[in-house]
Formats: sequence, structure tokens, C-alpha cells
Amino acid sequence: MSSNYLIAVLPDRMEAEAAYTALESAHVPLEQVSLLGRGYKSADEFGFINPSEPAQKQALGMIYVLVPFGCILGSTFHLMTGAEMFPWAYPTVSHILGGLVGALFGASGGFFVGGGVGLLVGGGDALRYRNRLDAGKYLIVVKGAETLTYKATDILRQFELENIQGYVEPES
Repeated sequence: MSSNYLIAVLPDRMEAEAAYTALESAHVPLEQVSLLGRGYKSADEFGFINPSEPAQKQALGMIYVLVPFGCILGSTFHLMTGAEMFPWAYPTVSHILGGLVGALFGASGGFFVGGGVGLLVGGGDALRYRNRLDAGKYLIVVKGAETLTYKATDILRQFELENIQGYVEPES
């Protein structure tokens, strides 16, 4: 069974506490409501994924595969073509240096293809919510059945919201 999430962004602590109290007064189960912001839960405590972590894992995985591959291809290229990339070096040293250059290209390809761009620029809604928390905003997150998130939406719309967004967690 999938879970529904409702995430509301509020401008300040007073508004967030008033909205939380309104949910409590409407008998929304508080174990399904989280208040995030300064003095309450953090993004990490709630479980917002830091977008750089998956990108870093993916980039490292690609680097581990592409560095040896690039090394082998660089050495093979040097042997097959006889190209002298380093004319000052002995043939064996030149062959090894060709492999190292291939390994460097493999590492850079692993970084860019494997998630390095995501590591640098980030992305996704989790980053957007983390940035809002860093800017001093507050989030109210309601997790539960569709009827509960609809009820919470109706209650929260009476407050000064900067944003309200619903999500459905995919079934695993």
C-alpha cells in the first residue's frame, strides 16, 4: 500500500505552530504530522535524502569501472597505433603513461556520466525543501491515507502558505 505525503511550506515559526495546532484541533493524528524547521526536526532527522549522496555513490561506482577500462584501452591504443604521446620516454614507460592517460579519461568520464553533474548542481524536491529550511522557513509534513492528506490540505489552506505539495510514495 502506498503512502501519501502532504508538504506545506510556511514563512515563519508563528504560522507553522498555528497550523500545527489547527491540525491537532481537527483530530489529525499527530504521529502522522511532522514539523520541520529551526527548533523542530531537521531535514536529516525527517529523512529528506541529501541529493549529493546518491550522485556521489553513482559517480564512484562508474569511476571504479571506467578507470581500469580506460587504463586498458589507453595501453592498447598505444600498442596498436604506435603513436608517440611521450617521445622523450622509453617505449615501456610511454606504454604505461598511455595507460595512465586512459585511466584519467576513464575517471573524468565516470565523474560526469556517473552523477558528478548531479553532485555539483543537485536537484529534486528534497533539495528544494532543504533550501527552504536553510532559509528559515518551516515545513509541515502529513503522511497517511489519501483522505487524511485531503483533510490536512483543507485545514492548511487557511494559513499563509508559501507552497503546498502532495506526493504519493511508490509501492516497493
